[in-house]
Amino acid sequence: MKYISRLTVLVACVLSLLGCKQGNKKNLLPNVSGKAGEVLVVIEREQWEGNLGVAIREVLAMDTPYLAQREPLFNLSNVPSGSFNNMLKMHRNMLMININPQNQTNGVVYKNNLWAQPQAVVQINAADAEEALSLFNEASVTISEFFEQSERDRIIANSKLYEESALREPMKQVTGGFIHFPSGYRCRKITDSFVWIADEKQYVQQYVMAYRYPAQGENVFSVENIIGERNRVMEANVPGMFDGSYMTTSTAQEPTTRSLRYRGRDFMETRGFWEVQGDFMGGPFVSHSFYSPDGKDIIVIEAFVFAPRYDKRQYLRQVEALLYSFEWESAEKDEK
Repeated sequence: MKYISRLTVLVACVLSLLGCKQGNKKNLLPNVSGKAGEVLVVIEREQWEGNLGVAIREVLAMDTPYLAQREPLFNLSNVPSGSFNNMLKMHRNMLMININPQNQTNGVVYKNNLWAQPQAVVQINAADAEEALSLFNEASVTISEFFEQSERDRIIANSKLYEESALREPMKQVTGGFIHFPSGYRCRKITDSFVWIADEKQYVQQYVMAYRYPAQGENVFSVENIIGERNRVMEANVPGMFDGSYMTTSTAQEPTTRSLRYRGRDFMETRGFWEVQGDFMGGPFVSHSFYSPDGKDIIVIEAFVFAPRYDKRQYLRQVEALLYSFEWESAEKDEK
């Protein structure tokens, strides 16, 4: 028995040491460099100035949808492979174009934490520029989403590190789940079916609202039904600065929806512009609409910003990422 006991302790110690070594290996990676929303493209000058470079810019530097000002989806910088030094290997997001007739296998490879953490690297291996262009075009949506989700994951990780855990409870009361809000956010309003969480600085306000309503009728996830319910909820709960003013959905540009699935949760994403009826305030919003666990209600979690003095891409990306941190309370209990 003593032998077995000692053997158990020895095995536990070995496993612990192995775990420490693996953890230390990860911890040895330096932190990424570069600003949020930047992508470094490692590509030769000839390809960057040719059709391949044009295609990359059309996808990754396209106008961010539903912003009042023109802002690129990502800020791109490029460097030829001969100048790609150890310092540049620390960049947060990288698209690497490897054109070589002697490549053993050609295709698109996605990597995380290759030289730094948390890092996102996409490498396209091709025999020539024409094949590289074809590979990029086929995977362009996936590549863009890979960088987008990597940006969200960094925001979520930071939110969990500095979480305002007191805000879990008001979200649970309305939705049955919670969002990992970072410090600085506070609960501005809560009712039985509506909650408004805000981070309000002098010139930049970032908001998350959640609400629920009965899942009745057909086509509950049509853009007409989603916006109709949104306008009803906003008029009742989000007043403007002046008497009789309230938030609504702008009709200057029609909202759009698309069906998404993220970590086992299906939802309808809606993007559009909000405005205040009777005032001149407005800005972009994005929402996720999905069924409650029992299927009786529609749950909506929405992010929007008001930053009239500044570009809004990064502010919206920050608060939109919080929507992706949503977890059902029951799922957290199951993990425990």
